[in-house]
Amino acid sequence: MQMVIQAGAHFTDDAQLLHLLQANAQIVGENHTAFWGLRPFRKIFRPALKPSDNRPSQQDTLAQFRKLLPKDQQVDRAILSSALYLGERSSIIMDGQFYPNAGQRMAYLDHLFSDSTVELFVGLRNPGSFIPNVLMLLSARERERIIDTTDLSCLSWLTVIEDIRDLAPDVKITLWSNEDSPLICGQIARALAGLPEDTPLEQEFALLTSLVSEVGKREIQSLIEQRDAAHNPAFRDSLAQIFQQHALTDAIEEEVKLPGWNEDIVAAFTELYEQDLARLQTMPDIRFLKP
Repeated sequence: MQMVIQAGAHFTDDAQLLHLLQANAQIVGENHTAFWGLRPFRKIFRPALKPSDNRPSQQDTLAQFRKLLPKDQQVDRAILSSALYLGERSSIIMDGQFYPNAGQRMAYLDHLFSDSTVELFVGLRNPGSFIPNVLMLLSARERERIIDTTDLSCLSWLTVIEDIRDLAPDVKITLWSNEDSPLICGQIARALAGLPEDTPLEQEFALLTSLVSEVGKREIQSLIEQRDAAHNPAFRDSLAQIFQQHALTDAIEEEVKLPGWNEDIVAAFTELYEQDLARLQTMPDIRFLKP
């Protein structure tokens, strides 16, 4: 069996990906793929991933997971979807990095599913908006502690990915920029489910459509009706142009609520983020999805 961990990250469009799989449950099931949201993590994997002497044995954890598998369906590929597989919310920023426990968690899951191929899917988000979202999620006391003890300018997705590669080298990694998600949501979902690139999906462009004006919606619908295939480069270029021209400012520009976090800080992080993305795309053992 192929095990797929769709692990967010937090504050990305991972929920929309799960909704897209749900909207296409029949074709996904016909491909012998099953998928789950948060519940298996809460009931099975959270206790197993805690570094505690009381955590359940791997045999018990695996037995609990197998009970989830449908008895009336052959399952060759299983998708577990939750950002919490990378780390709990309280540890998203800890020890001077993003998700410091992610490498150990992926190593555990790789060992747990040693008879399977394990794949990790993660959407990355610009730290310029990701960091303030994480900090505002915490209590004022914890937020101040992190700000006082962490050089936020050094936080990078590269560190997380390198940790995972070092500690779980057999895990296959697929990444994308969350900022591209509206344009490649279908591409990501097909990769998650192991579907051919030309498989049509219901509601494939729902996320993109929700972010543009009425004029943009009409242009997208017209383009969809005359397209040859979703993976056609010309089709994607046209979608990107519509998105650029008709995106709703309020829908794509999030107000940063962290005091002192200004446009200059966001711009600096954006530059570093783009450098990190460029480097990740050159790594031979990483699949990077993009429009």
